Amino acid sequence: MIISIITALFLMLPLQLPVIDNSPTRVETRINLDMEIMGTLRPKSVSEISSSRWTVDCAGMDREHSDWRMVRDYIEPLGIARVRQQAGWARCEKDPGMYDFAWLDQCVFDAKKMGVSVWVELSYGNPAYEGGGGRHLNAGFPSSETALKAWDNWVREIAEHYKGVVYDWCIWNEPNGRNSGNTVETATDFAVRTAEILRSVIPDAKIAAFALTYADPEWIGPFVQELKKRGKAHLFNTIAYHHYNHNPDAGYENVEKSRALVQKYTPNIRLMQGEGGTQSEWCRNGALSNTFWTELTQAKYDLRRSLGDLGHGDDTEVFHMCDLEYRAVKHHYGLVRYGLLKTSGQAEGFRVLKVKKAYYAIQNAVSIFNDDLECISPKTTSKIKDEKSVIYDWVDRKTGTPVVVFWDASERPSDDNITRPTEVTVKGSPVKNPVWVDVITGNVYKIEAADIRSSGGQTTYKVPVYDSPAFITSMDLLSLDYSWYVREGKNLKK
Repeated sequence: MIISIITALFLMLPLQLPVIDNSPTRVETRINLDMEIMGTLRPKSVSEISSSRWTVDCAGMDREHSDWRMVRDYIEPLGIARVRQQAGWARCEKDPGMYDFAWLDQCVFDAKKMGVSVWVELSYGNPAYEGGGGRHLNAGFPSSETALKAWDNWVREIAEHYKGVVYDWCIWNEPNGRNSGNTVETATDFAVRTAEILRSVIPDAKIAAFALTYADPEWIGPFVQELKKRGKAHLFNTIAYHHYNHNPDAGYENVEKSRALVQKYTPNIRLMQGEGGTQSEWCRNGALSNTFWTELTQAKYDLRRSLGDLGHGDDTEVFHMCDLEYRAVKHHYGLVRYGLLKTSGQAEGFRVLKVKKAYYAIQNAVSIFNDDLECISPKTTSKIKDEKSVIYDWVDRKTGTPVVVFWDASERPSDDNITRPTEVTVKGSPVKNPVWVDVITGNVYKIEAADIRSSGGQTTYKVPVYDSPAFITSMDLLSLDYSWYVREGKNLKK
């Protein structure tokens, strides 16, 4: 009895969440550079910046793989102003005709208070109806007349419920999955009927047709041709694709082939990356599983995937905010560690165990690569003297200051930080107070005058390169934490 009382009192205590480290040493790696450190990027919350081209994934809650209440305090400080959430028909309508959106409300309205929008994905079937399909991946669309009518009713109900609050919508997760049984024809019919209902309730909705397993030209091509034939292209704003490759810089050839088809037949529609990331340790299941990932390689992967997507002109999405427990799903075994946060399973309340390196790395990236900058790639004019590397040009909208980001893209991220010297050539005169910034740690290093030469209307900087993103810009553009210097007794003026 005494033990039961003590346990009850313990459960009533306020939940102590792991603290977000905002110190300049929040991410430490084994990188070794013979450069003077000038400070560390200061993380920025949603209220300080506009990051409309980023999304962080909070999906899976419809199948109770995670819990919004456990991760909510980590959303706003991350800096990303949009979260993805799967509505989950089966969780909203457990009994025919009875709708319960309370579990989803706690995310949608909580996020709105933070200044964060929610991208709601209408996905998966409902076993409450015969022919309604299952509530898991690859379960297929509802197929019976009764189930399709129930789907229509649910879509209308949820659209009415969130009218004026949710503007970003997506129709069905991975309809082109290998075991889904769906065809492009049935998917087109389903997407059109759903989009028409959404538009009838929310005329200014932004609707994504699908979240495909990858940017598949053989799926996207027939789809956009059929939309054009039917005169239904106006229903959609985007086509979302997922992007999983062991090397995060692989697979863009399919993205560009798909983009060409979309521009040819439905130029009003654009592509967006709707799910991409990797795990922080070896896991038995999930995309990119059975590979010895670490927190460091996950952080590098998420950075390269996100900045690569943006560099190719697409919005990007980070999968996932937290680790996911897939025990209820056939052929899945326990937690999969995609999260920026390490979390426990359902038996322990999905509590947050720690903040991973990837959280801080993405926080660093978003603090710079937000709406204050314009990405001018793929019309990149900058060049890197390293055939293994990629390079993308950004420019500050107010000052025109270049921000040139690059990394070795030849292999999947390694668990070391070996740099090599290279040369990056940028159009124009040298920037004032030039620095080389390591995105993963946020550390900012001075580029010495001896490592800069300028001629013929362009400037070449001698800097390090390795398999994680770094960028060149002016220190004057950055918001830095100088407390590292305070400890060293230095008096550095901002």
